[in-house]
Amino acid sequence: MTKPVSDQEAERVAVLRGYAILESAPEPAYDEIAELAAQVCNCPAAVINFVDDTNIWSKCRYGLPPKAAVPREMSLCSTTCFGNDLLIISDLTKDIRSAHLPGVIGEPHLRFYCGMPLINPEGYSLGTLCVVDFQPREITFEQGEAVRRLAHQVMAQLELRRSLSQLDRMQQELQVEKEKSERLLRNILPAAISGELKDGNRVIARFHDSATVLFADFEGFTKLAESMEPKELIGQLDDYFSALDEIAEQHGLEMLKTIGDAYMCVGGLPEFKRTHPIDTCLAALKMQQFIGATNSKRQKLRLPTWLLRIGIHTGPVIAGVVGRRKFVYDVWGDAVNIAARMETASMAGRINVSEAIYQRTRGLFEFEKRGSLEAKNKGQLEMSFLLRIKAGLAKDTDGVLPNDRFYLTAGMPTPVGTAA
Repeated sequence: MTKPVSDQEAERVAVLRGYAILESAPEPAYDEIAELAAQVCNCPAAVINFVDDTNIWSKCRYGLPPKAAVPREMSLCSTTCFGNDLLIISDLTKDIRSAHLPGVIGEPHLRFYCGMPLINPEGYSLGTLCVVDFQPREITFEQGEAVRRLAHQVMAQLELRRSLSQLDRMQQELQVEKEKSERLLRNILPAAISGELKDGNRVIARFHDSATVLFADFEGFTKLAESMEPKELIGQLDDYFSALDEIAEQHGLEMLKTIGDAYMCVGGLPEFKRTHPIDTCLAALKMQQFIGATNSKRQKLRLPTWLLRIGIHTGPVIAGVVGRRKFVYDVWGDAVNIAARMETASMAGRINVSEAIYQRTRGLFEFEKRGSLEAKNKGQLEMSFLLRIKAGLAKDTDGVLPNDRFYLTAGMPTPVGTAA
Protein backbone atom coordinates (compact mmCIF):
# COMPACT_ATOMS: atom_id res chain seq x y z
CA MET A 1 0.00 0.00 0.00
CA THR A 2 1.02 3.62 -0.47
CA LYS A 3 2.67 5.13 2.56
CA PRO A 4 0.54 7.84 4.20
CA VAL A 5 1.83 11.39 3.99
CA SER A 6 2.32 12.17 7.69
CA ASP A 7 3.38 15.79 7.11
CA GLN A 8 0.03 16.60 5.51
CA GLU A 9 -2.03 16.13 8.64
CA ALA A 10 -4.58 18.83 7.85
CA GLU A 11 -5.29 17.24 4.47
CA ARG A 12 -5.50 13.77 6.03
CA VAL A 13 -8.03 14.91 8.63
CA ALA A 14 -10.07 16.73 5.95
CA VAL A 15 -10.17 13.52 3.88
CA LEU A 16 -11.23 11.52 6.94
CA ARG A 17 -14.08 13.92 7.68
CA GLY A 18 -15.16 13.63 4.07
CA TYR A 19 -16.20 10.04 4.77
CA ALA A 20 -18.64 11.27 7.49
CA ILE A 21 -17.67 8.24 9.59
CA LEU A 22 -16.77 9.91 12.90
CA GLU A 23 -19.51 9.57 15.51
CA SER A 24 -21.65 7.63 13.02
CA ALA A 25 -24.08 4.96 14.21
CA PRO A 26 -23.01 1.29 14.40
CA GLU A 27 -23.17 -0.59 11.11
CA PRO A 28 -23.38 -4.39 10.76
CA ALA A 29 -20.73 -4.53 8.00
CA TYR A 30 -18.03 -3.11 10.29
CA ASP A 31 -19.17 -5.18 13.28
CA GLU A 32 -18.93 -8.38 11.23
CA ILE A 33 -15.41 -7.58 9.98
CA ALA A 34 -14.20 -6.90 13.53
CA GLU A 35 -15.77 -10.13 14.82
CA LEU A 36 -14.22 -12.14 11.98
CA ALA A 37 -10.78 -10.62 12.66
CA ALA A 38 -11.01 -11.65 16.33
CA GLN A 39 -12.13 -15.16 15.46
CA VAL A 40 -9.37 -15.65 12.84
CA CYS A 41 -6.73 -14.74 15.44
CA ASN A 42 -8.47 -16.69 18.26
CA CYS A 43 -8.67 -13.48 20.27
CA PRO A 44 -11.58 -12.23 22.40
CA ALA A 45 -11.77 -8.68 21.01
CA ALA A 46 -11.22 -6.51 17.94
CA VAL A 47 -11.70 -2.81 17.29
CA ILE A 48 -12.06 -0.53 14.29
CA ASN A 49 -10.83 2.97 15.13
CA PHE A 50 -10.52 6.23 13.22
CA VAL A 51 -7.95 8.86 14.09
CA ASP A 52 -8.53 12.59 13.64
CA ASP A 53 -6.22 15.45 14.65
CA THR A 54 -6.82 15.05 18.39
CA ASN A 55 -8.84 11.92 19.20
CA ILE A 56 -9.38 8.28 18.40
CA TRP A 57 -12.97 7.33 17.59
CA SER A 58 -14.23 3.75 17.77
CA LYS A 59 -16.54 2.62 15.00
CA CYS A 60 -17.04 -0.80 16.57
CA ARG A 61 -15.61 -2.61 19.64
CA TYR A 62 -16.25 -6.32 19.36
CA GLY A 63 -15.70 -8.00 22.77
CA LEU A 64 -15.13 -4.68 24.53
CA PRO A 65 -17.54 -2.22 26.21
CA PRO A 66 -18.49 0.97 24.33
CA LYS A 67 -16.07 3.83 24.82
CA ALA A 68 -16.06 7.53 24.03
CA ALA A 69 -13.34 9.15 21.97
CA VAL A 70 -9.94 9.21 23.67
CA PRO A 71 -6.89 11.42 23.04
CA ARG A 72 -4.52 10.04 20.42
CA GLU A 73 -1.61 9.73 22.83
CA MET A 74 -3.58 7.31 25.03
CA SER A 75 -3.87 4.56 22.38
CA LEU A 76 -1.45 2.40 20.45
CA CYS A 77 -3.69 2.87 17.40
CA SER A 78 -2.12 6.29 16.76
CA THR A 79 1.25 4.54 16.30
CA THR A 80 -0.30 1.97 13.96
CA CYS A 81 -2.23 4.60 12.01
CA PHE A 82 0.92 6.49 11.09
CA GLY A 83 2.77 3.37 10.05
CA ASN A 84 2.24 1.60 6.78
CA ASP A 85 2.13 -2.06 7.73
CA LEU A 86 0.93 -4.60 10.24
CA LEU A 87 2.03 -3.90 13.82
CA ILE A 88 2.18 -6.94 16.12
CA ILE A 89 3.18 -6.74 19.81
CA SER A 90 3.09 -10.10 21.60
CA ASP A 91 3.34 -8.60 25.12
CA LEU A 92 2.26 -5.01 25.52
CA THR A 93 3.85 -4.72 28.98
CA LYS A 94 7.32 -5.31 27.55
CA ASP A 95 7.22 -2.92 24.60
CA ILE A 96 8.32 0.69 25.09
CA ARG A 97 5.56 1.88 22.72
CA SER A 98 2.77 0.41 24.82
CA ALA A 99 3.86 -0.38 28.37
CA HIS A 100 2.80 3.05 29.68
CA LEU A 101 -0.65 3.17 28.06
CA PRO A 102 -3.73 3.38 30.33
CA GLY A 103 -5.36 0.32 28.74
CA VAL A 104 -2.27 -1.74 29.55
CA ILE A 105 -1.50 -0.65 33.10
CA GLY A 106 -5.20 -0.40 33.95
CA GLU A 107 -8.56 -1.68 32.70
CA PRO A 108 -9.00 -3.68 30.54
CA HIS A 109 -5.34 -4.79 31.05
CA LEU A 110 -4.54 -5.49 27.42
CA ARG A 111 -1.53 -7.71 26.73
CA PHE A 112 -1.56 -8.58 23.01
CA TYR A 113 -2.03 -6.28 20.00
CA CYS A 114 -2.19 -6.80 16.24
CA GLY A 115 -3.14 -3.72 14.21
CA MET A 116 -3.27 -2.76 10.56
CA PRO A 117 -3.60 0.84 9.30
CA LEU A 118 -6.59 1.71 7.12
CA ILE A 119 -5.03 3.48 4.12
CA ASN A 120 -7.27 4.91 1.42
CA PRO A 121 -6.47 4.95 -2.34
CA GLU A 122 -4.95 8.44 -2.07
CA GLY A 123 -2.46 7.19 0.53
CA TYR A 124 -4.01 8.76 3.62
CA SER A 125 -4.11 6.62 6.76
CA LEU A 126 -7.49 7.07 8.39
CA GLY A 127 -7.52 4.61 11.28
CA THR A 128 -6.87 1.01 12.25
CA LEU A 129 -8.29 -2.48 12.45
CA CYS A 130 -6.78 -4.04 15.56
CA VAL A 131 -7.14 -7.39 17.35
CA VAL A 132 -6.38 -7.57 21.10
CA ASP A 133 -6.13 -10.15 23.88
CA PHE A 134 -5.88 -10.01 27.63
CA GLN A 135 -2.99 -12.49 27.61
CA PRO A 136 0.37 -12.34 25.81
CA ARG A 137 0.30 -14.45 22.67
CA GLU A 138 1.71 -15.10 19.23
CA ILE A 139 -0.17 -15.38 15.94
CA THR A 140 0.79 -17.15 12.75
CA PHE A 141 1.84 -15.45 9.53
CA GLU A 142 -1.47 -16.54 7.97
CA GLN A 143 -3.46 -14.95 10.80
CA GLY A 144 -1.57 -11.68 10.35
CA GLU A 145 -2.25 -11.75 6.61
CA ALA A 146 -5.92 -12.35 7.32
CA VAL A 147 -5.99 -9.20 9.49
CA ARG A 148 -4.30 -7.30 6.64
CA ARG A 149 -6.95 -8.46 4.15
CA LEU A 150 -9.78 -7.68 6.53
CA ALA A 151 -8.37 -4.16 6.90
CA HIS A 152 -8.69 -3.90 3.11
CA GLN A 153 -12.35 -4.88 3.48
CA VAL A 154 -12.87 -2.10 6.04
CA MET A 155 -11.36 0.33 3.57
CA ALA A 156 -13.63 -1.02 0.81
CA GLN A 157 -16.63 -0.30 3.05
CA LEU A 158 -15.35 3.22 3.60
CA GLU A 159 -14.93 3.82 -0.12
CA LEU A 160 -18.45 2.55 -0.74
CA ARG A 161 -19.66 4.96 1.92
CA ARG A 162 -17.79 7.84 0.29
CA SER A 163 -19.12 6.95 -3.18
CA LEU A 164 -22.70 6.83 -1.90
CA SER A 165 -22.19 10.14 -0.10
CA GLN A 166 -20.80 11.73 -3.27
CA LEU A 167 -23.67 10.28 -5.29
CA ASP A 168 -26.14 11.73 -2.80
CA ARG A 169 -24.47 15.15 -3.04
CA MET A 170 -24.51 14.94 -6.83
CA GLN A 171 -28.20 14.06 -6.79
CA GLN A 172 -28.89 17.01 -4.49
CA GLU A 173 -26.88 19.31 -6.77
CA LEU A 174 -28.70 17.94 -9.82
CA GLN A 175 -32.02 18.54 -8.09
CA VAL A 176 -31.00 22.14 -7.32
CA GLU A 177 -29.94 22.67 -10.95
CA LYS A 178 -33.15 21.04 -12.18
CA GLU A 179 -35.21 23.39 -10.03
CA LYS A 180 -33.21 26.34 -11.36
CA SER A 181 -33.83 25.19 -14.94
CA GLU A 182 -37.54 24.73 -14.28
CA ARG A 183 -37.77 28.19 -12.70
CA LEU A 184 -35.99 29.66 -15.70
CA LEU A 185 -38.32 27.80 -18.07
CA ARG A 186 -41.35 29.03 -16.13
CA ASN A 187 -40.01 32.59 -16.39
CA ILE A 188 -39.57 32.26 -20.14
CA LEU A 189 -42.75 30.33 -20.96
CA PRO A 190 -46.28 30.07 -19.57
CA ALA A 191 -46.63 27.39 -16.88
CA ALA A 192 -48.84 25.14 -19.00
CA ILE A 193 -46.41 25.31 -21.93
CA SER A 194 -43.28 24.74 -19.81
CA GLY A 195 -45.05 21.72 -18.30
CA GLU A 196 -45.52 20.21 -21.76
CA LEU A 197 -41.87 20.76 -22.65
CA LYS A 198 -40.69 19.36 -19.31
CA ASP A 199 -42.67 16.20 -19.99
CA GLY A 200 -40.77 15.79 -23.26
CA ASN A 201 -43.61 16.83 -25.53
CA ARG A 202 -43.23 19.19 -28.45
CA VAL A 203 -45.69 22.05 -28.05
CA ILE A 204 -48.10 22.15 -30.98
CA ALA A 205 -49.27 25.53 -32.26
CA ARG A 206 -52.90 26.07 -31.26
CA PHE A 207 -55.62 28.27 -32.66
CA HIS A 208 -57.42 30.51 -30.15
CA ASP A 209 -60.57 32.19 -31.40
CA SER A 210 -60.24 35.04 -28.90
CA ALA A 211 -57.27 36.64 -27.19
CA THR A 212 -56.34 40.20 -26.26
CA VAL A 213 -52.96 41.54 -27.36
CA LEU A 214 -51.31 44.56 -25.74
CA PHE A 215 -48.38 46.43 -27.29
CA ALA A 216 -46.53 49.24 -25.55
CA ASP A 217 -43.47 51.33 -26.29
CA PHE A 218 -41.81 54.51 -25.08
CA GLU A 219 -42.25 57.56 -27.25
CA GLY A 220 -39.00 59.35 -28.02
CA PHE A 221 -36.92 56.41 -26.90
CA THR A 222 -34.25 57.01 -29.54
CA LYS A 223 -33.58 60.50 -28.17
CA LEU A 224 -33.50 59.13 -24.62
CA ALA A 225 -31.02 56.45 -25.65
CA GLU A 226 -28.72 59.07 -27.18
CA SER A 227 -28.61 61.11 -23.97
CA MET A 228 -28.08 58.27 -21.43
CA GLU A 229 -25.20 56.01 -20.54
CA PRO A 230 -25.81 52.42 -21.78
CA LYS A 231 -25.75 50.99 -18.25
CA GLU A 232 -28.27 53.58 -17.03
CA LEU A 233 -30.47 53.03 -20.07
CA ILE A 234 -30.60 49.25 -19.61
CA GLY A 235 -31.19 49.67 -15.89
CA GLN A 236 -34.15 52.00 -16.51
CA LEU A 237 -35.65 49.68 -19.12
CA ASP A 238 -35.27 46.74 -16.76
CA ASP A 239 -37.03 48.63 -13.96
CA TYR A 240 -39.92 49.64 -16.21
CA PHE A 241 -40.36 46.26 -17.88
CA SER A 242 -40.16 44.47 -14.52
CA ALA A 243 -42.97 46.71 -13.23
CA LEU A 244 -45.04 46.04 -16.36
CA ASP A 245 -44.44 42.31 -15.93
CA GLU A 246 -45.72 42.47 -12.36
CA ILE A 247 -48.85 44.39 -13.39
CA ALA A 248 -49.49 41.95 -16.26
CA GLU A 249 -49.14 38.99 -13.90
CA GLN A 250 -51.52 40.56 -11.38
CA HIS A 251 -54.18 40.70 -14.10
CA GLY A 252 -53.60 37.21 -15.48
CA LEU A 253 -51.77 38.32 -18.63
CA GLU A 254 -48.83 36.49 -20.17
CA MET A 255 -45.74 38.54 -21.00
CA LEU A 256 -44.50 37.45 -24.42
CA LYS A 257 -41.45 39.52 -25.30
CA THR A 258 -39.63 42.81 -25.40
CA ILE A 259 -37.89 44.17 -28.48
CA GLY A 260 -35.82 47.23 -27.72
CA ASP A 261 -38.23 49.56 -25.93
CA ALA A 262 -41.32 47.66 -27.13
CA TYR A 263 -43.30 45.45 -24.75
CA MET A 264 -45.90 42.80 -25.64
CA CYS A 265 -48.25 40.76 -23.49
CA VAL A 266 -51.46 38.83 -24.13
CA GLY A 267 -54.62 37.93 -22.21
CA GLY A 268 -56.59 34.71 -22.56
CA LEU A 269 -53.55 32.52 -23.34
CA PRO A 270 -52.47 29.81 -23.08
CA GLU A 271 -55.50 28.99 -20.91
CA PHE A 272 -58.71 30.69 -21.94
CA LYS A 273 -60.24 33.27 -19.64
CA ARG A 274 -63.52 34.90 -20.65
CA THR A 275 -62.64 38.28 -19.14
CA HIS A 276 -59.33 38.78 -20.96
CA PRO A 277 -60.40 42.07 -22.72
CA ILE A 278 -61.38 43.52 -19.33
CA ASP A 279 -58.25 42.22 -17.60
CA THR A 280 -56.06 43.77 -20.29
CA CYS A 281 -57.78 47.16 -20.03
CA LEU A 282 -57.33 47.14 -16.25
CA ALA A 283 -53.66 46.26 -16.66
CA ALA A 284 -53.16 49.04 -19.22
CA LEU A 285 -54.65 51.64 -16.88
CA LYS A 286 -52.40 50.42 -14.07
CA MET A 287 -49.35 50.55 -16.34
CA GLN A 288 -50.01 54.16 -17.32
CA GLN A 289 -50.65 55.08 -13.69
CA PHE A 290 -47.29 53.57 -12.70
CA ILE A 291 -45.44 55.38 -15.50
CA GLY A 292 -47.19 58.65 -14.57
CA ALA A 293 -46.24 58.33 -10.89
CA THR A 294 -42.66 57.51 -11.81
CA ASN A 295 -42.45 60.49 -14.15
CA SER A 296 -43.71 62.81 -11.40
CA LYS A 297 -40.80 61.72 -9.21
CA ARG A 298 -38.33 62.09 -12.08
CA GLN A 299 -39.56 65.60 -12.88
CA LYS A 300 -38.91 66.68 -9.28
CA LEU A 301 -35.35 65.44 -9.72
CA ARG A 302 -35.14 67.14 -13.13
CA LEU A 303 -34.62 63.83 -14.85
CA PRO A 304 -35.98 63.01 -18.35
CA THR A 305 -39.41 61.39 -18.37
CA TRP A 306 -40.43 58.18 -20.11
CA LEU A 307 -43.75 58.44 -21.97
CA LEU A 308 -45.56 55.17 -22.61
CA ARG A 309 -48.08 54.61 -25.38
CA ILE A 310 -50.26 51.48 -25.45
CA GLY A 311 -52.37 49.75 -28.07
CA ILE A 312 -54.87 46.93 -27.47
CA HIS A 313 -56.94 44.67 -29.71
CA THR A 314 -58.96 41.47 -29.30
CA GLY A 315 -59.24 38.78 -31.94
CA PRO A 316 -58.27 35.26 -33.03
CA VAL A 317 -54.58 34.22 -32.85
CA ILE A 318 -52.36 31.19 -33.29
CA ALA A 319 -49.99 30.54 -30.35
CA GLY A 320 -47.10 28.15 -29.92
CA VAL A 321 -43.42 27.64 -29.13
CA VAL A 322 -40.75 28.31 -31.74
CA GLY A 323 -37.11 27.26 -31.54
CA ARG A 324 -35.36 24.08 -30.43
CA ARG A 325 -32.50 25.46 -28.37
CA LYS A 326 -33.92 28.80 -27.28
CA PHE A 327 -37.64 28.46 -26.71
CA VAL A 328 -39.95 31.39 -27.41
CA TYR A 329 -43.70 31.36 -26.84
CA ASP A 330 -45.27 33.65 -29.41
CA VAL A 331 -48.56 34.52 -31.11
CA TRP A 332 -49.36 35.20 -34.74
CA GLY A 333 -52.35 36.40 -36.69
CA ASP A 334 -54.17 39.48 -37.87
CA ALA A 335 -55.14 40.37 -34.30
CA VAL A 336 -51.44 40.81 -33.46
CA ASN A 337 -50.95 43.11 -36.45
CA ILE A 338 -53.98 45.22 -35.53
CA ALA A 339 -52.82 45.52 -31.90
CA ALA A 340 -49.46 46.75 -33.20
CA ARG A 341 -51.26 49.33 -35.36
CA MET A 342 -53.26 50.46 -32.32
CA GLU A 343 -50.00 51.08 -30.45
CA THR A 344 -48.43 52.93 -33.41
CA ALA A 345 -51.51 55.18 -33.66
CA SER A 346 -51.55 55.86 -29.93
CA MET A 347 -50.08 58.89 -28.16
CA ALA A 348 -47.76 59.40 -25.22
CA GLY A 349 -49.50 58.55 -21.97
CA ARG A 350 -52.60 57.22 -23.78
CA ILE A 351 -54.19 53.81 -24.36
CA ASN A 352 -55.49 53.33 -27.89
CA VAL A 353 -57.96 50.47 -28.38
CA SER A 354 -59.74 48.88 -31.32
CA GLU A 355 -63.47 48.78 -31.94
CA ALA A 356 -63.44 45.15 -30.77
CA ILE A 357 -62.18 46.24 -27.36
CA TYR A 358 -64.58 49.17 -27.19
CA GLN A 359 -67.63 47.04 -27.92
CA ARG A 360 -66.66 44.37 -25.38
CA THR A 361 -65.87 46.73 -22.50
CA ARG A 362 -67.87 49.95 -23.02
CA GLY A 363 -70.21 49.14 -20.15
CA LEU A 364 -67.29 49.24 -17.71
CA PHE A 365 -64.90 51.92 -18.96
CA GLU A 366 -65.02 55.47 -20.26
CA PHE A 367 -63.66 56.04 -23.77
CA GLU A 368 -62.85 58.93 -26.04
CA LYS A 369 -63.96 58.00 -29.56
CA ARG A 370 -61.38 58.89 -32.20
CA GLY A 371 -63.33 57.79 -35.24
CA SER A 372 -61.91 55.97 -38.22
CA LEU A 373 -58.15 56.45 -38.65
CA GLU A 374 -55.72 55.20 -41.28
CA ALA A 375 -53.58 52.24 -40.17
CA LYS A 376 -50.61 51.02 -42.17
CA ASN A 377 -51.58 48.12 -44.47
CA LYS A 378 -55.00 47.95 -42.77
CA GLY A 379 -56.86 50.88 -44.21
CA GLN A 380 -59.33 52.71 -42.00
CA LEU A 381 -59.78 51.34 -38.46
CA GLU A 382 -62.11 52.55 -35.72
CA MET A 383 -60.15 53.60 -32.64
CA SER A 384 -60.82 54.95 -29.16
CA PHE A 385 -58.76 56.11 -26.22
CA LEU A 386 -59.38 54.17 -23.02
CA LEU A 387 -59.69 56.82 -20.31
CA ARG A 388 -60.67 55.16 -17.04
CA ILE A 389 -63.13 52.91 -15.24
CA LYS A 390 -66.60 54.44 -15.15
CA ALA A 391 -67.05 56.64 -12.09
CA GLY A 392 -69.65 54.47 -10.40
CA LEU A 393 -67.53 51.37 -10.85
CA ALA A 394 -64.20 52.69 -9.56
CA LYS A 395 -63.06 52.92 -5.97
CA ASP A 396 -60.42 55.59 -6.67
CA THR A 397 -60.70 59.04 -8.19
CA ASP A 398 -58.32 58.17 -11.03
CA GLY A 399 -60.60 55.36 -12.20
CA VAL A 400 -57.87 52.71 -12.14
CA LEU A 401 -59.05 50.45 -9.33
CA PRO A 402 -62.34 48.56 -9.77
CA ASN A 403 -64.87 48.29 -6.93
CA ASP A 404 -67.23 45.46 -6.04
CA ARG A 405 -69.90 46.83 -8.35
CA PHE A 406 -67.44 46.69 -11.25
CA TYR A 407 -66.80 42.99 -10.66
CA LEU A 408 -70.53 42.32 -10.26
CA THR A 409 -71.31 44.14 -13.52
CA ALA A 410 -68.51 42.34 -15.36
CA GLY A 411 -69.57 38.96 -13.97
CA MET A 412 -66.13 38.52 -12.40
CA PRO A 413 -65.30 37.13 -8.95
CA THR A 414 -64.28 39.84 -6.51
CA PRO A 415 -60.59 39.38 -5.56
CA VAL A 416 -59.85 39.00 -1.85
CA GLY A 417 -59.19 42.32 -0.14
CA THR A 418 -60.87 44.55 -2.75
CA ALA A 419 -63.96 45.64 -0.83
CA ALA A 420 -65.25 49.02 -1.94
